[in-house]
Amino acid sequence: MKMNSQLRKKIQLVIFDLDGVLVDACEWHYESLNRALLDVKKFQINREDHMKNFNGLPTKSKLEILKRRVLIAENDVDKIWKAKQSYTVDVIRENSLHDDTKVKMLKGLSDMGYRVACVTNSIRETAELMLEKTGQKRWLELILSNEDVNNPKPDPEGYQRAMEYFSCSPENTLILEDSERGLAAAKGSGANFHKVESPDDLDLMYLVNKIVLAEKS
Repeated sequence: MKMNSQLRKKIQLVIFDLDGVLVDACEWHYESLNRALLDVKKFQINREDHMKNFNGLPTKSKLEILKRRVLIAENDVDKIWKAKQSYTVDVIRENSLHDDTKVKMLKGLSDMGYRVACVTNSIRETAELMLEKTGQKRWLELILSNEDVNNPKPDPEGYQRAMEYFSCSPENTLILEDSERGLAAAKGSGANFHKVESPDDLDLMYLVNKIVLAEKS
């Protein structure tokens, strides 16, 4: 696919969130955390509470919220975190499938000369496993996890670091996000950004249209 060079004058870098954008994994994280909580503390987070107060946060941040609510103690944190990560790996291995649509989208962007990256609040092990199992990892030039930053989303640090890596300014960057915390990070970075309602919406033509809109803004 060829793009008019006049439309390419602005956007040079496209950065994707992972969960809820490149991979429909939000439910996997919800289920894995609840399985770990049930193992260690015999309770679970209801779906409404999770979507309102936990969705999009790293697991450690979620556990800090539970500590503040006095639902878990400090000596529970490490056990729950390790159990959650183990369950997440199991769920990814069981449920991840090769995603031809996303692969074609990322390859298409690369072929058109865009730099392509992923910035996620997931840990590196699970992020890379999701991207490997879905076939997307090879097309991403940079993957930044919550282990690569001091301050995860909603702080913009991850997006700022990605732009620095590519020596790309915010005005030349487009970020694709789904969660409110992710969108806050994207906005805080100063880059162009777009909210993705569902990973199923995201393909090459959809993204080209969003790039064109960003070019005109």
